[in-house]
Amino acid sequence: MNKFTTSLCSILFGLCLASTSNALASKQNDKNALPEIGSAGTSVLSIDKERQVGLALMRQLRASQPLVNDPVLIEYINDLGNRMVRNANDVNYPFEFFIVNNNEINAFAFFGGHIGIHSGLITTADTESELASVVAHEISHVTQRHLARRLEEQSRTQSLSLAGMLTGVLLTLINPQVGMAALSTSMAATQQASINYTRGNEKEADRVGIALLAYSGFDPNGAPEFFGKMSEAFRYKSKPPAMLLTHPLPDSRISDARLRAQAYPPVQLPPSLAFELSKARIQARYQKDAEHNIGYYQTLLNKSRYRLKEGAQYGLALSYYEDKQYKNARKVLEELYQADDHNLFYIDALSDTYIALKEFETALTMLERAHNFMPNNQVVSLNYANVLREAGKLEQAEQLLKDFLIVSPENFIGYDLLTGIYRKQQDMGNMHATQAEVFALLGGYSRAVDELQTAYNYFGESPLVQKRIKARILQFQNEETKLKRL
Repeated sequence: MNKFTTSLCSILFGLCLASTSNALASKQNDKNALPEIGSAGTSVLSIDKERQVGLALMRQLRASQPLVNDPVLIEYINDLGNRMVRNANDVNYPFEFFIVNNNEINAFAFFGGHIGIHSGLITTADTESELASVVAHEISHVTQRHLARRLEEQSRTQSLSLAGMLTGVLLTLINPQVGMAALSTSMAATQQASINYTRGNEKEADRVGIALLAYSGFDPNGAPEFFGKMSEAFRYKSKPPAMLLTHPLPDSRISDARLRAQAYPPVQLPPSLAFELSKARIQARYQKDAEHNIGYYQTLLNKSRYRLKEGAQYGLALSYYEDKQYKNARKVLEELYQADDHNLFYIDALSDTYIALKEFETALTMLERAHNFMPNNQVVSLNYANVLREAGKLEQAEQLLKDFLIVSPENFIGYDLLTGIYRKQQDMGNMHATQAEVFALLGGYSRAVDELQTAYNYFGESPLVQKRIKARILQFQNEETKLKRL
């Protein structure tokens, strides 16, 4: 790595990787006052450029990391995050929350309001407030523009360029253990100043994050409870989780977090059904094997060891599905659906189960009803299109996805599904054009242009379509040029 990439990675250790730590209590009288940051960081990285860099990094993440392309979980984590973004100050752009399929307990924030949460963190949290406390902390890193402020501070002592950032940053964002090893031979004593600076950022993000947690209706005690559990569970482990490598949790920090949480009115929240269903979905579909999970959820139900019975039932149904016991899965899911017929978790799982059983008409009846109620919802639209495709109703599926992508032009799953539909229709021109959109969302602009040039040749009798393809080629080429100029 070049000098700037190494330096930036060290910054990201302290700023962008999620911290499960909370604030050290301030000794000043105005300890609860939030900082006035104004336009901090804009001299090095403007808000517009930060947004561009964030989008570029997000596209690289899609191409290089095991992101959970699961519309139900994407819907849940974005709903959770945006409940807090609505109450945050200094929000300069829309936030995007996503899940990485990784059992490590970790999360991270980076440029342009992008926040990633590892699946292992979600299944480790016992309550939604515990999960929300980590997300709130990361939101605070973004709104306080910690990375841009650190770059501005560093620019006073050395010349900065954004060149090389995109190739070096992702390793440290996703896997701090690998990133730490890569940096261990190159971090000099001068990096201590960078570490000290980021401790101040962590303290600020802790303070702002706990306040945001409370103002958004979550239990502020979710923060110290999660941190305390983390500290206790890994106190004597030789290999701590990724978060604790970069954000140690001494007892004093946990006690300070408790004191700060106690400054807010106590909140008694019932268990969150969406949270319990998310945990069950991750375990049943992304962790361990189906046979193990069936036994696990059967034990929970037999011994009533669950926070919400529906969560354990849902986990059992998904485990049945993964074990190809589709009729058993259908029985459990239909009971859940009958009691809560607008629940997206149940609708999604039932759609897959009906497809496996080739009960397409039953699935289409359910999804048509849901689509009339929630016409632009990604879970409903994508499942509806998928069932239509499997039922052989390709034209209807095509039109549904085209309508959906007008309002959700960045939806990777939608473009991927539409590409498959065009392939089944042997509509090669549109298949290549849609495949280009998939590559663009992965940051592969050169490949996207190649796909469009291939598509162009299929529309010799449609000059208007060819003009549109030429315009899209220019757009992709401009995007690639912007990246090179960052």
